Amino acid sequence: MRFLPVFSFGAVYAAAAKAVRREKMRARHFTNFALSAKLYGIFAERKATGMDSYEALAAAYDELTEDVEYEKRADFVEKLFLRAKRPVRSLLDLACGTGTLTSLISARGYDMIGVDSSPDMLSQAQNRAFEEGQNILFLCQQMQVLDLFGKIDAALCTLDSINHLTEPDDVRETFRRLGTFIRPGGMFIFDVNTVYKHREILADNSFVYEYPDVFCVWQNSLDEETDTVDIMLDFFEENEDGTYERTSEDFSERAYSLDELSKWLGDAGFDIENIYDGMTDEPVREDSERAVIAARRRK
Repeated sequence: MRFLPVFSFGAVYAAAAKAVRREKMRARHFTNFALSAKLYGIFAERKATGMDSYEALAAAYDELTEDVEYEKRADFVEKLFLRAKRPVRSLLDLACGTGTLTSLISARGYDMIGVDSSPDMLSQAQNRAFEEGQNILFLCQQMQVLDLFGKIDAALCTLDSINHLTEPDDVRETFRRLGTFIRPGGMFIFDVNTVYKHREILADNSFVYEYPDVFCVWQNSLDEETDTVDIMLDFFEENEDGTYERTSEDFSERAYSLDELSKWLGDAGFDIENIYDGMTDEPVREDSERAVIAARRRK
C-alpha cells in the first residue's frame, strides 16, 4: 500500500475514491478481456512497469488516430492563422504526440517546434521528421513547465490535450507560459472535449477498436464532481507464435467549462476571438462535443 505524503482528509478521501473507481474498472476489464481472449486464442500479458506512461499508447497511436483527418485539421488551423493580424512563421505544436500534424504543417513552410512529455511519442515524431527531410525542433517537456528558447508567432494544441491537465492550476500555468512566449498579437488555437461530451458521451462507456496490427479496448469512468474521466486502455498485439501480448495504459481527462477557460486565458493575457463547434466555422453549441478556441495574445 502506498501512503500519500499529505495529511488532508479531503485529499486522502479523493485519492481513495479514485482508487476504488479504477479497481472497479480493472474488474470490468478482466471480464471483457477474458471474453476477448476467446476470440484471439491464448495471449501473453506484459505490464509496462517503470516506463513512460504513454509507451504502449505511442506504439499504437497512429493507427488508433487514423480517422482524425490530419490534413483537414491542418487546413483548418492554417485558415485561422491566415486570418490573424500577425503573420505566422514560427509555430509551436504543444503536446504534438507522434508529430503527424507537426510534420504536415512544417511541409507548408512553417518553422515548427514540437513539444510533448512522452519520449516514446517524440521518438516517433523525430523519425517521421527525418524521413520527411524536415528540420523540426522537438522538446520533451510537460505543458505546464513549457520553456522555449525564444518568442514564437503562434501556438496550437490539438486532440483534447488540454483536457489531460486534470488540475486547474496546471491549465492556468500552461496558459501563462504560452502568454510569455507568444509574441503580442500572436494566436493560440486549441481544442477541448466539452463538459457535454464527458457527461453524455464518454461517461462510463466502453469502446472497442480492431485493426490489423492491434486490438484495443477503451473503458471510461466519470467522476461527476469534477467532470474527470478516468481512461483505461488495453492493447493486444499478436506475436509470431500466435499468442497475444497485452499492454495497458491508464490516464485521466478533465473537462473545463468554456467560462473557466475564458477567464484563465484572460488572466494570462489572451483575448478570445472565436469559439467554434469543432473544425467548422459554426459557433460552439451547448451540445458540441469539441470546442476549438482561437485566442489572441494582447499587445
